[in-house]
Amino acid sequence: MTTSPRAWLARLLILVGAVALAWAGYAILSARWAQREYRAAVEIERAQPPAEPPPEPPAPLLPTSMPLGEPIGTLSVPRLGLSAVVAEGDDKPVLDNAAGHLPDTALPWNTGNSAVAAHRDGLFRPLKGIRIGDTLRFETVHGDFEYRVKETFIVEPDDIWVLNPTLEPTLTLISCYPFNFIGHAPKRFIVKAERLPVPANPSTTGG
Repeated sequence: MTTSPRAWLARLLILVGAVALAWAGYAILSARWAQREYRAAVEIERAQPPAEPPPEPPAPLLPTSMPLGEPIGTLSVPRLGLSAVVAEGDDKPVLDNAAGHLPDTALPWNTGNSAVAAHRDGLFRPLKGIRIGDTLRFETVHGDFEYRVKETFIVEPDDIWVLNPTLEPTLTLISCYPFNFIGHAPKRFIVKAERLPVPANPSTTGG
């Protein structure tokens, strides 16, 4: 008894279908197994103690010296209406155009005694009205700082101890004295101010 071509075709189609079903089943089972492996790996990883955070990159070092004549920032005393650009240096070309930061003293963004001088007949004339407790603002190329005046006094020109380093951030202003003197004034007027703490960022505090 011979088998007709139609019967052979039917058997072939059945075989092909069975193979296709087997392959599909294998693919489904394989995918499920892989998912199980991935989930297990994730759970193991999550169960581990948290890794130490990577160390923060070191803060950039701020300069401790500046080129002569380089602008440092703007110094202001709001109550007196005083506002003066401060440049590096205390020689005539600087003091003829700006208040001068004395190069041998700390820069305002570093810790120590930062000294700034200016002519009494020019930028620092308003200092004759300075008071204890007045606020000074120093907006610099490396941050903005506020100071509070803690004392004023008069010294001789050679009393350079007023430039001595300090442990706390300090701003020392220097001008000739008396303010109404005609010619080269015989004394120096000194303002000492302490830097105020930088306020905490409200976004990082609770409440």
